[in-house]
Amino acid sequence: MNKFISFAPLVQRLNDPHFSVFVFLFKAFVLLFIIISIVLFIYDRFIQRDNQLLINYPLIGRLRYFFYLLRDPMRQYFGDEKFYESFDKVRWVYSAAESKSPYTSFSVGQPIKNAKISLKNVNCVLNTSEVQESFSVVFGEDLKYPFKTKSVIGRSAMSDGAISPEGTRAFSKGAYLGGFAINTGEGSLTSNFFYTYQCNRKDYAFLDVKEGTFFAKYSYKLLRYLVGKSIAIDLYRDMVIGNKEQESYLFDEKKMICFRINYDAPLENFPKEIPSDIPDIIFQMGSGLYGVRDKDGNFDEVRYQKVMRFSRMTEIKMAQGAKQTGGKLLACKVSEAIAYYRGVQPHKNLFSPNQFPFAHTLEELFDFIGRLKTLSQKPVGVKIVLSSKENFLEYADLLKQRIEANSHAYPDFITIDGAHGGSGAAPLAMMMSVGMTITKALYLANKILKEYGIRDKIKLIVSEKVLTPDDAVILFAMGADYIAIARAFMMSAGCIRARECSGANGRSCPVGLATQDKSKRRSFLVEQKARHIARYHNQMIEGMRNLLAIMGIRRLSDLSTDNLMFKDSDGILHMDIDEYFDNILRS
Repeated sequence: MNKFISFAPLVQRLNDPHFSVFVFLFKAFVLLFIIISIVLFIYDRFIQRDNQLLINYPLIGRLRYFFYLLRDPMRQYFGDEKFYESFDKVRWVYSAAESKSPYTSFSVGQPIKNAKISLKNVNCVLNTSEVQESFSVVFGEDLKYPFKTKSVIGRSAMSDGAISPEGTRAFSKGAYLGGFAINTGEGSLTSNFFYTYQCNRKDYAFLDVKEGTFFAKYSYKLLRYLVGKSIAIDLYRDMVIGNKEQESYLFDEKKMICFRINYDAPLENFPKEIPSDIPDIIFQMGSGLYGVRDKDGNFDEVRYQKVMRFSRMTEIKMAQGAKQTGGKLLACKVSEAIAYYRGVQPHKNLFSPNQFPFAHTLEELFDFIGRLKTLSQKPVGVKIVLSSKENFLEYADLLKQRIEANSHAYPDFITIDGAHGGSGAAPLAMMMSVGMTITKALYLANKILKEYGIRDKIKLIVSEKVLTPDDAVILFAMGADYIAIARAFMMSAGCIRARECSGANGRSCPVGLATQDKSKRRSFLVEQKARHIARYHNQMIEGMRNLLAIMGIRRLSDLSTDNLMFKDSDGILHMDIDEYFDNILRS
């Protein structure tokens, strides 16, 4: 009797109609799973002849590819951080962007066993308030329009196209709010860099403006309320513009207009001064000449002058750390708008040439730089990757020759990208095996320029794996004038390091940051991420000030290698970092 009573609740549950539905669904799922498994088994073993593993191990062999699929997006959640020194540094970026506490408890998450450059503190430290509040650098001091930066940290080159339109808008507004410069990447100066621009009727002379009818405007307001802003904007642009290039137009909600820069307008219609409501823009020119070429693909001087009416200086991309070639944009990212900006065919792989068209020799490159400086009266520099001392001596010899001849045909700055620099799409062999790491390359370049007596004429921009304030302070101590950051700014904008930036294999960025997939882009929170981007920059600057204070340094320019020490991979501490690097580079 007791046993029967003890089973009574179970009997009652079996009679429960909800429980019966659950049992039915469970049985249906199991049956479906068995049927699919049998079909896959038969297909793998007897039909397909593309994969020998699946012939020998039908069904079970598919687990290999399932785990491969999970490897990249899930790798950061399990095990120790492999690429950066510690996952604590990655977490700091996210915390800084989201205004969370930057403090760590007990210890770092994993011991740092690799060779490492460290900072020297002093006995009597300063208060942070005694350290200069902001840092800046001047490029092209002898030019008509020199560029005095508002910060010594900026966003490195990332093209609109490699980055989604929404991502580029967030970066542009974040740069504007944070007071730092943003590099366009080689994909040209697109409409999305003007996200903060307030369109006025006096500016219509250089703008292509589209305004909707009363019906279109009313429809937008209704749809915005019913289905959300993103979809409403798309439908409004479709009604007002109607062609496939509609995404090349920005939408001004207050004035209810769509607009983009009209590069067909005469040069005299373009503003004489850079508008104050856009961020400081560094225009990057790559081997494809995107944004400054004519219909035949040749360099267009007038188009370049128009672009420079909105840009502070020009960077010629000769190479980057992850790939020493032109940019690579897969067909899935070449939308109609991207094709419009770059003057190419949409939905086709876009691989820029390896060689910059005006750089068959360094002399030709320097002459072209002089030509650009004459056209813009603004600073022009070059982005390179160093592999040896001889590499840079070629630059230094020609720099000294041009400077002594009172020629302006030489770069005002050199951007050095380290071998571990990142990319949205790069050949694996180039990403792993080419170039010097940034500390060695920077030390070498700084030392040679000083020995040649021309260091004061050339500014050095550096980029590679900078996440936290200590990363930046070390590079400034080693001679950097300015630091360009890409991956950390990506993380501040919501990147989860899923490594699906290229769009290859049918997969795309899951957060809508590095994709042209509209379904994923619609979820990207532009305004929120713009604030996060600005906060990350501000926390970097504040963190640098805190470090300078405990090092007893009031001004960034007072930093030197004397403030550094180095522990090599054998655990030996080198207090004289110059001696160590000289020995390494000599061997």
